[in-house]
Amino acid sequence: MTLDIKAHYPFTGRTLDLGGLSYHYLDEGAGEPVVMVHGNPSWSFYYRNLVLALRDNFRCIVPDHIGCGFSDKPGDDRYDYTLARRIDDLERLIDHLHPEGKITLVLHDWGGMIGMGYANRHPERIGRIVLLNTAAFHLPKEKPFPLGLKICRDTALGTLLVRGFNAFSVGASIVGCKKNPMPCELQQAYRSPYDSWANRIATLRFVQDIPLAPGDRNYDLVSEIAAGLERFADLPIAIFWGELDFVFDRTFLAEWRRRFPKAKVKNYPDAGHYILEDMKQEVVPMIAEFLRETKPGEIR
Repeated sequence: MTLDIKAHYPFTGRTLDLGGLSYHYLDEGAGEPVVMVHGNPSWSFYYRNLVLALRDNFRCIVPDHIGCGFSDKPGDDRYDYTLARRIDDLERLIDHLHPEGKITLVLHDWGGMIGMGYANRHPERIGRIVLLNTAAFHLPKEKPFPLGLKICRDTALGTLLVRGFNAFSVGASIVGCKKNPMPCELQQAYRSPYDSWANRIATLRFVQDIPLAPGDRNYDLVSEIAAGLERFADLPIAIFWGELDFVFDRTFLAEWRRRFPKAKVKNYPDAGHYILEDMKQEVVPMIAEFLRETKPGEIR
């Protein structure tokens, strides 16, 4: 089967030069800026339906992290695959684009940590937040670190599986939707940027970058991001959650509820990690409605 990406992703991407690396992003529509930040092992493709729903009324800015999607996929000698660098990249993109007005952040998976890392640096720029199966705090105490992630993070076998066999991307495309499994063509689209050992470097480095204990790289940065969340609690916040996510499960949702008690929450007991795919017929219109019915807020 030949994959026609454009049939699903009808956008003309742009690029920003980051020290000789091509950082791909979408910049669609005009109006209040909505910055959508993806996680691992997805790419800007994850937000395509939301961009189509919003771009008539909002400016949709959607980067592909370095190593992901249509961005360059350099080796470790040319790029530092860490959370801090991801936040730097997003900051440079937003500074480059100079969006007018308060930013709405839409965050999924690692996008939560990256996006809220940016927000922690620039709280005055943030007006709304939409959270989709993500985190911006350490692993909840009641949540064991999943064995599959541990293997990928800490073992040579994990490296072989992720970079040799694309196991992380393939697995996510299969189990990421529970109620409405992805058809094969969509699975192929999610996997398509990660088509070789070299091009799967970010998929592995993201997992290896998860900080679990004091002393781990980025542990203090995650602590700092988590400590800054309370300042956003009075903003308009919406949370859409698939409870069958094998990582970002009910324990993460409970933590978000505790930190953001005023948030609008819609959880789906029978949906999975890729909530914008699994429940797109409901969630995409509800995000659009949330943005129409709220105005960007001010932090405390």
